Order: sequence, then C-alpha cells, then structure tokens
Amino acid sequence: MADQQAPPAGPDLSKGILLSEFTGETLLGHVGDEEVVLARSGSEIFAIGAHCSHYHGPLAEGLVTGGGIRCPWHHACFDLRTGEATRAPALSPVAVWKVEQQDGRIFVREKREQPKRQVMAITDAPGRIVIVGGGAAGFAAAEMLRRQEYSGGIVMLSHEAAAPIDRPNLSKDYLAGSAPEDWVPLRPDDFYAGSKIDLRLNTKVISIDTGARHVVTSGGDTIPYDRLLLATGAEPVRLPIPGMDQPHVHVLRSLADSRAIIASADGARRAVVIGASFIGLEAAASLRARNIEVHVVGLEQRPMERVLGPELGDFVRALHEEHGVIFHLGDTVTAIEGKRATLKSGGVIEADLVVVGVGVRPRLELAEKAGLAIDRGVTVDAYLETSVAGIYAAGDIARWPDPHSLQTIRVEHWVVAQRQGQTAARNMLGQREPFHAVPFFWSQHYDVPINYVGHAEKWDEITIDGDISGKDCLLQYKSNGRVLAVASIYRDIASLEAELAMEKARAP
Repeated sequence: MADQQAPPAGPDLSKGILLSEFTGETLLGHVGDEEVVLARSGSEIFAIGAHCSHYHGPLAEGLVTGGGIRCPWHHACFDLRTGEATRAPALSPVAVWKVEQQDGRIFVREKREQPKRQVMAITDAPGRIVIVGGGAAGFAAAEMLRRQEYSGGIVMLSHEAAAPIDRPNLSKDYLAGSAPEDWVPLRPDDFYAGSKIDLRLNTKVISIDTGARHVVTSGGDTIPYDRLLLATGAEPVRLPIPGMDQPHVHVLRSLADSRAIIASADGARRAVVIGASFIGLEAAASLRARNIEVHVVGLEQRPMERVLGPELGDFVRALHEEHGVIFHLGDTVTAIEGKRATLKSGGVIEADLVVVGVGVRPRLELAEKAGLAIDRGVTVDAYLETSVAGIYAAGDIARWPDPHSLQTIRVEHWVVAQRQGQTAARNMLGQREPFHAVPFFWSQHYDVPINYVGHAEKWDEITIDGDISGKDCLLQYKSNGRVLAVASIYRDIASLEAELAMEKARAP
C-alpha cells in the first residue's frame, strides 16, 4: 500500500479553541493541511509556521523568549511578529498567521502577507563590501547585508569550486546517503545574481593592501573595497605520512571531498577513519550507514574526551561499538601503502578507503601578510573589527572577547561562524552591535544528537543530570562553581534554557 501523508497534528485552529485550552507557551495545531504553532509571549498570542526553516525542527517544542521562539534542535530563533529568522542557523523566514479572539476562543484562519523585515538604520553606507571566503560566515554576511537593505556592491571571493553549502551535512546525512545533493547548497545558484552578490568561485586572494584598500587575487585582479570581511575559514590538517596522496585517501572539508569519499565508498568493504573526534566519528557513523566496516584510529584514550569529558566520551565509544565500529585508540597511522594502513603499534589494517579527520587549522596567512594583529587567530574587538579599521573577521579565524567565559576565544563551530557573519554585516553598516552570542554546536551519531552550548576549554567539575546511557542527560562543565558549558542528549528545552541563562548572566 502506498504511504499516506499523516494528517496535520493538533486542533483545527480555523474552527477555534477555547482560550482556557491554551495553557502553556506553545500549542501545535493546523489550518487546513498546514501545521501552525500558537505561541504566547506576555499577554499576546501569535501564530507561526510549525517547522524551523533550517532542518524542519518542531517549533512547538521550542522556547519562547521575549518576542521570539527558538528551535529545539539547533537553536535558531524566529521573530513571532514577522516570522523572520533572527538567529542562524536558520536563514529563511517562517509563515505568520492572523490571530483573532472572539467570545473566549482563539481563531487562526488567515495567513498574513510576510511582514516587512526589521531593518536597522544604515548609519554608514560603504560603496563596496568585499568578502573573502565562501563558507558559513561569508555567506551569512552577504545574505544579511541584503536583508538589511544595503544597496551597495558586494563581491564574495571564494576559493571553493562550489557556491556556499551546508557544510555540517557533508559528514552527516549527505555522506550517509540519506540526504540528496540538492539539500547541500545554502541557496540556489540564481540567488546570487538575483541578490546582486558578485560571487566569484575558484578565486584565491593572495594579498591585501590596507593603505590603498584593495585585495589582489592569484589571477592578477585588483579589487577595491570600502569595507572588507575576512572569512577565510580553516583547512583540514593533512598528516605528514607516506601515502596521503593516494586517490582512496581523503580529508573531509569541501563538497568535492565528500563526493570523493562517496565515490570511494561505492563497493568498499572496509574503511579506516583516522581521528576520533567530531568529524572523524560523524564520518564513521555515515560510512556504517553504507554497510562498510569501519576502523577508527585515534591518539586519544577516549573519543571526544577533551571537549565532552570522560563520561560522555565513554558513551560515544560504546554507541559506535554498538553499531559495529572497531576502535584503535592510543594509536596512530604511520604509513598508508596501497590499501595497507600501518599503525604505530605495529598492526596493519587493510582498507579500501581512508578518511583523515584529525582537525583543522585556521587560514591566517592572508591576515598575517596584511599586518593584522594575530593571536592564535585574527584578533578582533567586540564588534568583530580587526586591528585595521574597516577590516572585519568572522568564523574559524576570528578570536574575540567572549563576555561569558571572560576570555578571548576562537571556536570552529558552524553556527558561531554564521552568527558572526551576520553581526559583522550589521557592523560594516555602522550599527555597532557587539557579538555576544553563546557558542553552540551539535553533533549527530546515528540516532543520537549531542547539543553543546557555551565554551569550556578546561573545567574542574562535571555535574550530570539524568542517564547518559539512557540517552537522556544534561552535563554541566564548571570552573570554580560557574557553569561554562552544557552538553545534552534529548534535553532540548534544558539546552535552550541554559543558553538563555548564559546570555542573561553576561548581559551588561
């Protein structure tokens, strides 16, 4: 029998519900075939589309904060009045509906025309903005500039062969074969011309003249700028061992990398993944989904222990072992000769495919040559401006003053890069908005998502609420009694509440 689409959930809001039936912050219902969420903010009731525009997360299970609602999956936020995506990773708005109250009942019958976006005044309109980088930060900046109704020139110079993509998907669903490639681009190709964004692919910037205010490409083009955003990102670390240049040995950073791994996986029986952290283990899970035997080799004694601690590290290892992954920890690969990977311990693993996921390093050369201040990253102020006026940095290269940890930090998280790109865009228009978003990332392992908010490079205590092995837990990473970060599995509201608490704790 053919699959039938499930009927929309909840009450038919066009027929109305009693006001007394709406007792919480959110209620899931429908209007016709469309699912709609009622959300209460103070004394007002709003109605918006039920699914996050990022990965279709259920907004009814999210958190209402002021005039917005936050997605439980990846912490995007939408304005309840306009539907606008106000916080990455969502970029597109959700629908908004007209709410009527009559005789003690709430009715939702009519979808509103998408309200005008909230646009702050452009106090300083540069003639041309140049963005170096086509990743999360660069794309989010370009998109936000147009969303803020900036009408000047935008030139985006990307060394990538593909237009900006949803990079987290490359090690998750796309690599596993459960997401088609047309899910990967952040926007269709015609978006750039339609938005008057001059996107130049396969373009490497080799120098910046900060005095003359122009950049020079490897092709010899000189491109002037009034404001410049450096979003050069990071590149995968390549091991200095024999055999790394073979066609079945891959790193994983770009769409081309992921495509190459998928091609090598076709017909492969066994794979070696070098690296037992996030990218390596996500790749391992994805290859197991393709029924390939996977061996993970890592120097650490526990997977992800440096970031998540020993208890969660042991759980992640056990989870992967339940799915058939074989670990070789406290070890490394010293050579790859043909399809033989030789371990430092003396063992040999025959493999049709090798994926190297041992971390990335920020691309700092361009900033260094230009004389920008460098401190294990490009030093920026609270507004993401570098030591040279008019030049901003965002994403994997930026080291910024974090008001929660009270340290200058640099993190390699997709959502952070997007949010920094958005903030940098507004600041290049003179809006002087400090970057104060709490760092957030998620990692997916089979059916288990791990959400992490905050930033804890070291801690003296981990408190655990719930049952890690039962996949229902919240871990707090503390230093001197202060919560620096929180990791969770299936505790979505608690994760959102922890993020909100961190935001409030460091508010001026």
